[in-house]
Amino acid sequence: METENIRLGISACLMGQKVRYDGGHKWDRFLTDTLGRYVEYVPVCPEVECGLGTPREAMRLVGNPAAPRLVTVRSGVDLTDRMRQWAAGRVAELADENLCGFIFKSDSPSSGMERVKVYSDSGMPVKTGVGLFARAFMDRFPLIPTEEEGRLHDPGLRENFIERIFTLRRWRKLLTESPTPGGLVDFHTRNKLLIRAHCERHYREMGKLVAEAGASGRTGGAGGPLAERLDRYETLLMGALSLRATHKKHVNVLQHMMGYLKKVLSADEKQELLELIDLYRRQLVPLVAPLTLLNHYIRKYDVAYLKDQTYVQPHPVELKLRNHV
Repeated sequence: METENIRLGISACLMGQKVRYDGGHKWDRFLTDTLGRYVEYVPVCPEVECGLGTPREAMRLVGNPAAPRLVTVRSGVDLTDRMRQWAAGRVAELADENLCGFIFKSDSPSSGMERVKVYSDSGMPVKTGVGLFARAFMDRFPLIPTEEEGRLHDPGLRENFIERIFTLRRWRKLLTESPTPGGLVDFHTRNKLLIRAHCERHYREMGKLVAEAGASGRTGGAGGPLAERLDRYETLLMGALSLRATHKKHVNVLQHMMGYLKKVLSADEKQELLELIDLYRRQLVPLVAPLTLLNHYIRKYDVAYLKDQTYVQPHPVELKLRNHV
């Protein structure tokens, strides 16, 4: 596993900074103490950075949920234009930060990623809004993984988000070091099982794209500039990984991996592995159980193709993410 830290944007209050409207914070220790060992955070507080003080009057979204206004609760001051103007400049600055993800504060009228309350004229809220800064960021960077700290309490969502940020960092490394047809073929080969665990349709489309790029690189033939293929591949890659891997998809991948071992495993080893995969299928053990046994056999029998698969270890084992999915 690479040791270079990943750069992530984050709502500043989640880092323990006292920037909330009441002068408090929402320190999340998993983000700072556990995930923080592997990432470098870029804190952002929209309210403070656009010039509002701490403490300050609370604010909320009002009006049309599709295009809400940001208004203070007591005095009714409309801060929409001020926030949008600041957000436009801030996301432009963040384009230079090489961010691989952003963790937003849930329910925030500026930073909530989804299900933010939007109040009607009668004062009744509907939870269909998006914070103004979060919307600006996601519109500007649609392929960068985003999540809220509240949703990261869900083990599946947590594993998915962290898997995506590590994958995007590996992809960015390819673009920097080896943006060639051969580099693309190698990246796709190493990530085949990871992609298949999320979406078979994306996997097939990406395989066709990579094959065309490889053929073009060998023959010098036409078919579109490599840069366009790389852009398309990145879109498909992040689109695939945004779809949650299910138990059924993982079981298919585990069985596929077992196929590479069938000629070397003993009858007892095959039976043990099949039983463990079935226990995972029935959700009686977590994913780490069959993967641990598979890793043992991969090392024991030195199966080169499987050793190189990022699916085997897409993120640091110390995070224990697959202990809970």
